[in-house]
Amino acid sequence: MSSTFVPGAVVLLVLWLCTKFLSSARRGTRTKTTKLDGPPSKNRIMGLSRFISQSLDISVVYEEWAARYGPVYEIPSAFGHKKIVLTDPMALVHFYNSERAVYVKTESSRVFIAKIFGRGVLWAEGDMHKRQRKALTPAFSNAAIRRLTAVFFDSTYKLKSFWDTTLESSSDGSAIIEIEEWMNRIALDSIGIAGFSHDFRYLDGQQSPVTRAFEAFQAVEVSFLSDLIFHLSSVFPFVLNTPTPRMQLFWALRRSLNVIAERLLANARREKEGNVAEELTDKSVIGLLLKAEAAGTELCMTQEEVVAQVLSLYVMSDIRRKSFSQYIPQWALIELVKHPEMQDKLRKDLSRFSAVDPTWDQLIYELPYLDAVVHETLRLHPPVTEILREAACEDVIPLGTPIVTPTGETISSVTVAKGSEVLAPIRCINRSEALWGPDAKEFKPERWFEDITGGAKELQGHRHLLTFHDGPRTCLGKSFALAEFKAALSVLVRNFVFEFPDGPETKIENHLAIVPRPKVAGQNGAKVPLRVRRVE
Repeated sequence: MSSTFVPGAVVLLVLWLCTKFLSSARRGTRTKTTKLDGPPSKNRIMGLSRFISQSLDISVVYEEWAARYGPVYEIPSAFGHKKIVLTDPMALVHFYNSERAVYVKTESSRVFIAKIFGRGVLWAEGDMHKRQRKALTPAFSNAAIRRLTAVFFDSTYKLKSFWDTTLESSSDGSAIIEIEEWMNRIALDSIGIAGFSHDFRYLDGQQSPVTRAFEAFQAVEVSFLSDLIFHLSSVFPFVLNTPTPRMQLFWALRRSLNVIAERLLANARREKEGNVAEELTDKSVIGLLLKAEAAGTELCMTQEEVVAQVLSLYVMSDIRRKSFSQYIPQWALIELVKHPEMQDKLRKDLSRFSAVDPTWDQLIYELPYLDAVVHETLRLHPPVTEILREAACEDVIPLGTPIVTPTGETISSVTVAKGSEVLAPIRCINRSEALWGPDAKEFKPERWFEDITGGAKELQGHRHLLTFHDGPRTCLGKSFALAEFKAALSVLVRNFVFEFPDGPETKIENHLAIVPRPKVAGQNGAKVPLRVRRVE
């Protein structure tokens, strides 16, 4: 037995007793949450928290539990806490529509966001969130994204030129290319230019503190201590001050982002004061932030909030770029390699743009198979697999399908006490056979040419998906992400053919790290090497 095990166990026991005492003290002063059925605990202290965090695909387990215990059930969490899991469409619609007013980020989530990214739109709740989001919304309008589409194409063509050079030096006209690194570079350069008029030149191989920090995230796997701190923070947010390797990386990232945020704002102020490209600056994210910073405006922001918005937008462009701009195109290429007939069909759909790139309107409205491939990828591989919220006040969640409680009572609504945690398992819902039919886990772009039927049609998210969330906190960068995704994929598929080096039966696994990502089985780390050759 290690010398640290016994003291650690004692600390866990003391913390568990404290939480039980606090729960008992509060129990008589508030409405109780409806007792629900659910899976048994695997550990008296950690509940199912460790089991869930270590599962390669917890969405399958969530779906099995929904089939066994009903579309709304509870799971035991750390220190005797419970989480309510929603897979019922009516319950989910209510949950998302109430997200700003009732269901808010947990205290530990807000402490973490404030420490790393400041008190920006990702941190804000209530009226503060409404004000900050309103100030940022014009930068992500369709009109704004239409002007930025050329930036997305330019970044992808820069990548194409590097790949062309590699292929020219190849003896057989093909090369094995690790695609994740290149998708990273496209995404960071695109958001730098489109959002902040700042070219990171990451595609050219230049390094910066931000790129080094995110590259470090890819290399670091989650240790037992980091995982334990993560679970403890849900009850004791102060443990986020523990200098684990994960937290040290986040702190380093915060320092790097602060330097860049201040520099970007200073450059934008100088340009505005000198009337340099004023029209363009005013329509950019930076321009909007400077307008909001000006005293007396309806949506006035403090200096701290302005810097936090830049940091928050880097979260959406860097952590979420691993989502929509890097993670999602990578999964799209993986699926198209698995289904070469679909890759050929998409290339045919794009063939009329061999001489000129599609406009934003054509990307969005006139390429049906590209749209189908994109949305099927978003459905099967949502980068954010679940969201957890806390009830800021008592609530009653309506159910579309009645459930039976452990006492045998049939109920059509669930009472939620203030402070209760509610979880929406996005990946599970997007892939649920109960909602999407028996082929829910298959990559089938053709489903988007038909009307959505079954339980999925009751969901109100974008195209009945929860990938971009829903309600007042739906993803602000949705249009940006879709345009960037479609532009990049259209250039790559028009110009290159993609294959697995070891054949179409290559197995893809999840690589469990700070940000889970796909990997080819047997690779050391999250790597997906593909054989690439030019389209003939």
